[in-house]
Amino acid sequence: MLTADAFINQVLDLLPRGTPLREQIALELRSIIVERMNAGQSEADVLRQLGDPRRLADSYLSAVPLTAASFGQRAAAKLVDVGAAAAIVVPIVCGLFFLVPREFRLFVIGPGFGLGFMGFIAYVILAEARTGQTLGKRVMNLRVVQESGARIGLGQSVVRQLPVFFQVFWIDVLFALFTDRSQRAFELLSKTRVVNAERGTG
Repeated sequence: MLTADAFINQVLDLLPRGTPLREQIALELRSIIVERMNAGQSEADVLRQLGDPRRLADSYLSAVPLTAASFGQRAAAKLVDVGAAAAIVVPIVCGLFFLVPREFRLFVIGPGFGLGFMGFIAYVILAEARTGQTLGKRVMNLRVVQESGARIGLGQSVVRQLPVFFQVFWIDVLFALFTDRSQRAFELLSKTRVVNAERGTG
């Protein structure tokens, strides 16, 4: 049976971690629940009246203004991410290149950078699904959110990265120059966007 604390935590889990007034939202919900229970309603009835946690989270987020990240901010964040990944992968691959016997060196470069690339994409997917931010987005104070402002899910994070696998990344990126919210094509498909974290999400 769902408790008041569990209900409140479900609502908070749907909000990006930097959502303004996050603590106040929790206090407001707890106050509403306590007030109605003191009026004689059961906890189950109160939670039923409050409705679906996702819908409640969306209603709070609708009052928070979202400012789309500029193309330049997003490009800078991507450069930070790629630079950090290169700083890790290149020394490892180069080290292996000189450690293995000469006849096997050609077999180190391709697989080494391939695994590094796959590791980088996996990192981006998991980081954006978990916190809405990669290292680059954290440095540039950006965050990936759903169009409503809610946290994105793992599936949405995967869809955001599909252009890399389909080799249509540059076409996808060009959409960000012409859409109202600076969204890439696959962001429109996944119903996600990148916003300034200091305005709208913390």
